Amino acid sequence: MAPDIALGFLCALPFLACVLAFVFQARFQHGAFTLTGTVSGLLFVLTILLFPQVVEAGALVYRIGWIPELGLNLTIRMDGLAWLFCVLITFIGFLVVLYARYYMSPKDRIARFYALLLAFMGSMLGLVLAGNLIQLAIFWEMTSLVSFLLIGYWYHRSDARDGARMALIVTGMGGLALFVAMVLVGHIVGSYELDVVLASGSMLVESPLYPVTLVLFLLAAFTKSAQFPFQFWLPNAMTAPTPVSAYLHSATMVKAGVFLLTRFWPVMSDSELWFVIVTYGGLITLIFGAAAALFQRDLKGLLAYSTISHLGLITTLLGMGTPLAAVAAIFHIANHATFKASLFMAVGIIDHETGTRDVRKLSGLLKLMPFTGTFAIIASAAMAGVPLLNGFLSKEMFFTETAEFHPNVFVNYSLPIGATIAGMLSVAYSVKFVHGVFFGPPLAPGDKVPHEPPALMRRPMELLVILCLAVGIIPGITIGPFLAEAVTAVLGPEKPYYSLSVWHGFNLPLLMSVIALVGGVIIYIPYYRQLRDIDGIPFINRLRGQRIFERLLLNATNRWARDFIKIFGTQRLQPQIFIVVAFALAAGGFAGWARMGNLPLPSSFDPVLGLVWLLGGISAIAAAQQAKFHRLAAMILMGGAGLATCITFAWLSAPDLALTQLLAEIATTVLILLGLRWLPKRLPVADDLTAKVRFRRLRDVTLALLVGMGTALASYAIMTRTAPEGISDYFLKNAYSEGGGTNVVNVMLVDFRGFDTMGEITVLGVVALTVFGLLRRFRPAEDSVGRPEQQRLLDNVDGGQRVADDFLRIPALIMSWMFPVVIVIAVYMLLRGHDLPGGGFVAGIIMSLAFILQYLAHGTRWVEDRLRILPMQWIGWGLLLAMLTGLGAVVLGSPFLTSAFTYADLPLIGKVPMATALIFDLGVFALVVGATVLMLIALAHQSIRRPRPAGAARPRLREETTKWN
Repeated sequence: MAPDIALGFLCALPFLACVLAFVFQARFQHGAFTLTGTVSGLLFVLTILLFPQVVEAGALVYRIGWIPELGLNLTIRMDGLAWLFCVLITFIGFLVVLYARYYMSPKDRIARFYALLLAFMGSMLGLVLAGNLIQLAIFWEMTSLVSFLLIGYWYHRSDARDGARMALIVTGMGGLALFVAMVLVGHIVGSYELDVVLASGSMLVESPLYPVTLVLFLLAAFTKSAQFPFQFWLPNAMTAPTPVSAYLHSATMVKAGVFLLTRFWPVMSDSELWFVIVTYGGLITLIFGAAAALFQRDLKGLLAYSTISHLGLITTLLGMGTPLAAVAAIFHIANHATFKASLFMAVGIIDHETGTRDVRKLSGLLKLMPFTGTFAIIASAAMAGVPLLNGFLSKEMFFTETAEFHPNVFVNYSLPIGATIAGMLSVAYSVKFVHGVFFGPPLAPGDKVPHEPPALMRRPMELLVILCLAVGIIPGITIGPFLAEAVTAVLGPEKPYYSLSVWHGFNLPLLMSVIALVGGVIIYIPYYRQLRDIDGIPFINRLRGQRIFERLLLNATNRWARDFIKIFGTQRLQPQIFIVVAFALAAGGFAGWARMGNLPLPSSFDPVLGLVWLLGGISAIAAAQQAKFHRLAAMILMGGAGLATCITFAWLSAPDLALTQLLAEIATTVLILLGLRWLPKRLPVADDLTAKVRFRRLRDVTLALLVGMGTALASYAIMTRTAPEGISDYFLKNAYSEGGGTNVVNVMLVDFRGFDTMGEITVLGVVALTVFGLLRRFRPAEDSVGRPEQQRLLDNVDGGQRVADDFLRIPALIMSWMFPVVIVIAVYMLLRGHDLPGGGFVAGIIMSLAFILQYLAHGTRWVEDRLRILPMQWIGWGLLLAMLTGLGAVVLGSPFLTSAFTYADLPLIGKVPMATALIFDLGVFALVVGATVLMLIALAHQSIRRPRPAGAARPRLREETTKWN
């Protein structure tokens, strides 16, 4: 497989499989495991096959043009470091999927779980393969969002919801800091491409913006990798299912922070500020995490704090700034992933078989679970740094680097002493894990006798432990070539010499290792009973980060928000709109007044157009006056103002805008008609409030006049500008030659600015779904509003029901006859839109009005039985069609949403213009139909009365719309 295709496959396949699992989750519960396992296994094999090409090329780069003028491209880049992380993500991901097959309960929503796992895998792969800074920041945030869903997977539990919220807030805050840091890095270097940044040398460090950039950069890395003082979120994330914890702690999420530090180490580490913050932030985290792990009763809590400690070890190494320290950090990243994933799987097996993770309730499991116990003991020994295991090698390299001479006396003593203390604590909590669970008296007999899990549930853990042994015994063969390539990607071809030998003779690092091993056992043995019962470091319990986070951030933020709402907030809609419009007016006036300049006076003015404007203004003023008395009359007058706007657009040679405005007026009128019934009755104004009411109305009128005048001036300034080569000239000259259409407005929407249109229709779809979500359970009491005036008149007539039926039969018949005609008009407007006024948006509104006419004529029940409309599917297919059109251009080697056109010679017809923009416009058409119909039908279900048995509960909108939803 070509490298370009393989890299694209690595990034896209997890998300495609995720969508497949989500879409068919109701029918895909049992097949989700097969799909996820196949995808992760395939990605792992593909990554392994790419290694020779990575070695040969140094870095494989696949670049897709996005906005090249701004330096924004979709760049997939795999070098040795990215390859190593891809192996960890896909290999451990495959093992986690296999493990979860036996861990997760059949009662869980398995398809949703595996879909989220695939999205998590894809987000991490996108992060480590990102070759563009903005792209890296986007995938960084995606890992936070998906991890939030995975941590809170059991959302019926309050602790899971709290842990997920905390993780999202902390890591999301870091994500915002990273985005700003990446923008600053791109500004300093002059490019957002990672290759350019890594080749910039000392440019970043010498920039005056370096301190600000570094602080933001480290805020992102420290929050994601749970470094002090942001370490508190990680233990609370243990509420996630154990397969998620195993994956999150070993190869994903928390490793993203140290990956970021490693990736930018060549260009950001050569400064004293980096050394102080990163080295000692990591050292504090290393010691604190190890001490906290020793005082945990929950096995997952113990492993969570041990993860914090080992991440601190990696961060300390990266902070030292020496090449050999960077080598040791990369080596320990791989080692920690293997033994930590296996330990979490072991804890999951213990919990699965015994029903508890509390070390006080566990004892003597080695006899009952000999295979699980043996492999868990080996993994714990690797975590403690016992010789002949992989953890020993990287910890030896860590001790070696801390023992190196430093001219600063404090640094020269603090680093080796701190490293030795942390090593002793690491051994102590590892011994606690092994002794407290697998040795001692056997468990008291209970309802469930622990036994070995199914063989395939153990295999992932066993395979990882075997790798710990293999790397610890023969590191040069097992990991040597891969580590060398990852080191080359960070340090360049002139990397320092380092040795992976198991034995380096008697030296200071070996003495530190012996002290750590012996000292850890000595710490644990005298106090093992107290350490078993205690939960948390006694003198730090009151200073827990979780409590500080909740009190200072959440509670304070909520209090400030409540105070802000008391001052500026209101439950009435009018004051909210007034505040928004006033701020918009102030911002627009401040930004535009200085640039307005001397506007030229109009050379001529048509009195007929002036008369149209006068009538429109009178209609608007009259609508405001009638709103106090008769809302229906006010709505009709508003239509007069809208009609004046339509005539103005047509008069000024903007037929597309006139057509769109006219159809929007019709749709809005129907929308208001359906909602009028539920508006509350107007209450008479008390005499003592008249002055306040008059002041409010005068204030609103003044604001409306200022906004209207400002909009008119801005429009006039734009239309009278004299730029010789403005953007309008460009569109006029190139609409036909570049876009294949003579309707410049439509060519702009579907070609030149197709990406903007893509975003706009996405927003429209989201708005429609939001309206539906708000209205689907909304049922105001019918006696809280008056019955429509027309219905009351009919009730006063003898035989009112018969009169009503006769009255409605004629328009219903006319609407039925109009239905096919309106559809033909919609299709006609869609097909002619590229050359004449029309297009997907206009055609979509016309089509939706055809459907709404049937609802108004026959009622919702008749239409649901005879004319099945599926607006959500219209929205989905519209978005998919628009997206596929853009991706088709990418596949053919052009930027996203690039259109192509030609003339097809059809028999009996002749030459017919054919443009791919029509397919995109068809997607716009489908989405507009779905969104408009969904919103209007949601209101129609509220407003149209339907007879139902006396005493029967009113059905929810969701139940009523199962046929069209």
